[in-house]
Amino acid sequence: MTDIPGAGGAFLSPAIWRDRIFNGEWIASQGGNHVFMEPATGEQLGRIGLAGAADVMAAGVQARAAQKAWAASDYKERAAIFRRAAALIAEHHNELSTWIVRETGAIRPKADLELREATAHLQEAAAMLTQPKGQLLASASGTMSIARRVPHGVVGVISPFNFPLILSIRSIAPALATGNAVVHKPDLQTPISGGVLIARIFEAAGLPKGVLHVLPGGADAGQALCSHPDIGMIAFTGSTAAGHSVGEMAGRNLKKMSLELGGKNSLIILDDADPDIAASNAAWATFLHQGQICMCAGRVLLQRGIADAVIQRLADKARHLPVGDPMGGDVALGPLISARQVQRLHSIVEDSVADGATLLVGGTYDRQFYQPTVLTGARAGMRCFEEELFGPVASITVFDTDEEAIALASATTGCLALGVITPNLSRAMRIADSVPSGHVHINDQTVVAEAHAPFGGGGTSGNGGRHGGTVDWDEFTQTQWLTIKTEAPRYPF
Repeated sequence: MTDIPGAGGAFLSPAIWRDRIFNGEWIASQGGNHVFMEPATGEQLGRIGLAGAADVMAAGVQARAAQKAWAASDYKERAAIFRRAAALIAEHHNELSTWIVRETGAIRPKADLELREATAHLQEAAAMLTQPKGQLLASASGTMSIARRVPHGVVGVISPFNFPLILSIRSIAPALATGNAVVHKPDLQTPISGGVLIARIFEAAGLPKGVLHVLPGGADAGQALCSHPDIGMIAFTGSTAAGHSVGEMAGRNLKKMSLELGGKNSLIILDDADPDIAASNAAWATFLHQGQICMCAGRVLLQRGIADAVIQRLADKARHLPVGDPMGGDVALGPLISARQVQRLHSIVEDSVADGATLLVGGTYDRQFYQPTVLTGARAGMRCFEEELFGPVASITVFDTDEEAIALASATTGCLALGVITPNLSRAMRIADSVPSGHVHINDQTVVAEAHAPFGGGGTSGNGGRHGGTVDWDEFTQTQWLTIKTEAPRYPF
C-alpha cells in the first residue's frame, strides 16, 4: 500500500499508523485490521488497526494509571502542550486538509474550516488551565468551604464521520485540559481525520504516554467503553438511534453522559426578509457538506408572501451547484459518506413524493454523489418533514402566520438549532422564545458553531449536555465540596 495520493507530507504517513492503534505509542491491535475507503472514488485509502473490546479494556486501565500524574502536572506545561498541538495543525495544514477532503468527501473550504475550528478548540483548552477551578462558599468562622472542580478520571469519547476532527477534539481537548485521560473511538469511516490526526498532533506536542488512546473500532469497542469500570464519563456525538443505545449502556453503568445527537432543525423565513438573502441562507443550511451536518435545516419554513420568490431562487441555486470529486475540480458538493446513506436519503425523497410532496430539482444520484434537491409541499407525516435528512435536500413547508411557524418548528422531539430570518427583531425574539432549541440564530441560518460558545440540544437531539467555553467545566469535571478547619472540633459523643 502506498501513501495517500496528494497528501503531500509525511506527518500522517501510513507507515506510522498502518495496522496500528495508539496508546501513546503505535501498537498492534488485538482486534485485527480495518480497511477504509475514499467515498468519492470507492478506492482504498488505508488500513488501520481495529480495536476490539480487549483493546478498550486494556486502554482504560492504562489511562486510569496515567491520569493522576497528568492531572497533577504543572498547569503551564499542560497549556503549552495544547498550544504546540495547535501550532502543528498550522504547520501541516495542507497535508491534514487533503486527508479530510479525501476521507470525508468534503470540499477544501470545509476541510480548512475543520482545521481552523480544531485549532480554536485547542487554544480554548490551553486557556482553561488558568481559569478558576471552583468557588469559595460561605462558611462559619474558622472554616474554609470550597466547591472545587475535579476530573472524572477517564473520559470515553465516541465521534462520528461528518466533521470527524471537530467533533472529536471538542471533547478530547477540554477533557484533557480538566485533568482527565481520554480513550477515544473514532468512526471507522474516518479513522484518520477523527483519530490518527489527533493522536499525531498530541504525540508530537509531548502529551505523556497513556493519557490519550485512539482506538478505531466497531460496536463491541463502543460497548466496552460504556461498561469499562475505569471510565467515568462517555462523550458521544452521533445519531439519535445510536445515542439511545449508548445512553442505555452508559446509564446502566452509572456513568456521566454527554450525548449530542441529531435534530430536526428549522430555518424560519418571514415575509419581510430579502428573498436573495433568504435563499442564500436556505441553500447554505441545507446543502453545505452535502447536508451531512447535525445543525442542517431539515425544515425550511417559508411565509406565504415570500415563498414563491425564495423557492425560485433556491431551486436555481440547486440546479447550478456543481457536484463531484472534491479532489478533481471546483465543486460545491462532494459525495455522501457511503452507499447506505445514499439509499436511505433517496428512500426519504421517494416516499415523500409518493405522499404528495413536489420534487422541483434533483432527486437523482450517481454512485455516492446526490444532486442538490428541493422538495415543496412538505407536511406533517411525510418522511422529509419528520426525519433527519443528512443529505442535500431542502424540505420546504409554507406557512401563513407566526403562530403557525412556531407550531411547525416545535413539532419535533429534538431541535438542535433554529434560524429566523427577518429584519423585525421583536418578531424574531418572540419566535426564538417560543420554539425549544439548543441554540438560536436570528438573521442567520442554522449551521453555526464557535469553540467558545455552548453547543448542544435537548430531547432527542441530546441530553442537555453542552460543549464549548465555560460549560466544558460542567461536562468534563464534577464538583467536590472541600472544607478546611483551622483545628479539629470536639463533638459531644
